[in-house]
Amino acid sequence: MSTLLSTRPLDTVADFPAIPSGWAYLDTAATAQKPQPVIDAITRAYAQDYATVHRGVYQRSASMTYAFEAARERVARFIGAGAADEIVFVRGATEAINLVAHSWGQRLQAGDRILISALEHHSNIVPWQMLRDRTGIEIDVAPLTDDHRIDLDALEALLTPRTKLVSIAHVSNVLGSIADIARVASAAHAVGAMLLVDGCQAAPRLAVDVAALGCDFYTFSGHKLYGPTGIGVLWARADILAGMPPWQGGGAMIETVSFERTTYAPPPARFEAGTPHIVGALGLAAAIDYVESIGLDRIARHEDALAHAARDMLRSFNSIRLFGPDNSAGIVSFAMDGVHPHDIGTILDEAGIAIRAGHHCAQPLMERLGVAATARASFGIYNIDEDVARLAGGIEKVVRIFG
Repeated sequence: MSTLLSTRPLDTVADFPAIPSGWAYLDTAATAQKPQPVIDAITRAYAQDYATVHRGVYQRSASMTYAFEAARERVARFIGAGAADEIVFVRGATEAINLVAHSWGQRLQAGDRILISALEHHSNIVPWQMLRDRTGIEIDVAPLTDDHRIDLDALEALLTPRTKLVSIAHVSNVLGSIADIARVASAAHAVGAMLLVDGCQAAPRLAVDVAALGCDFYTFSGHKLYGPTGIGVLWARADILAGMPPWQGGGAMIETVSFERTTYAPPPARFEAGTPHIVGALGLAAAIDYVESIGLDRIARHEDALAHAARDMLRSFNSIRLFGPDNSAGIVSFAMDGVHPHDIGTILDEAGIAIRAGHHCAQPLMERLGVAATARASFGIYNIDEDVARLAGGIEKVVRIFG
């Protein structure tokens, strides 16, 4: 099995105080544990440096404003954005997609179409359905290939001049399959459509360059990237953001307010009404520093190796059905004949192994796979070979209990 080629040791678990010895945390796709540098950055921000941003004229506020905007610049560099003002801070990818649906989506009208895929998270389905119900747009769904990837040939065949937006996951949160975003961008743009990419599962393990990908919107959540909850990112090109109206009103997003009329601030402030999650942005910047100190290419190789080992181990049980392609970006979903995934999760928990069991906020995908739910093991930078061995022992216990 490959090792994490870095100045750090393979076993980075020492950086994660919430992972006790003997506990295999295999639910990183749901939320990642937090390394000490991120915890320290959050603690320092609240305990020593805290003040509001953009408003105070005193030194502490000015310093915190500088740190907050430096975090925005850090995010921009992380994903290859053209400028910091292309970065909008939101609560997470769910809010980012809703922002696009409510703001950019105002230009759509009955008869326009949005194209998504069969493997999308509910957060990339429901906002478009809500927009459909408001405007009369139509939604097309690209199917999957036999090895559970987005069928790009079928996706391209569904594109028409009426397609205004394609919105797909960079990496599936259930299957771990990686989409060819550059190909999708080229096909979407050929018919005049724009492309939104849900990067929640990609940003923690793949080097993201939005310019090279060719997408128009990119979103991700901080808590899956070893950062805090309640902070996320919407990226869009400056010209796109400039043409979008605000979707929430309040402080910070205005230029002037009177009882007669209000004028709005330019992006990104236009989309950040109210006091922002200041410390969350600082924690996200610290998380980016942490993963880049290890190297995203090294993280990807390490997680891929663990996922391959897990898939090989699970194949040794003839009662187990695996989902997704073999190169499944650190995510392994499976089902066991005659055993509900919740029972698998409970028994594994008793053995000190944490996995996810359920529909993973992807009920249409479960229907496509022919199951009500799956068990999912997902790996992070703190996982080691022994965690796969623990998982194997836990599955053997499930088999003994259920025969």
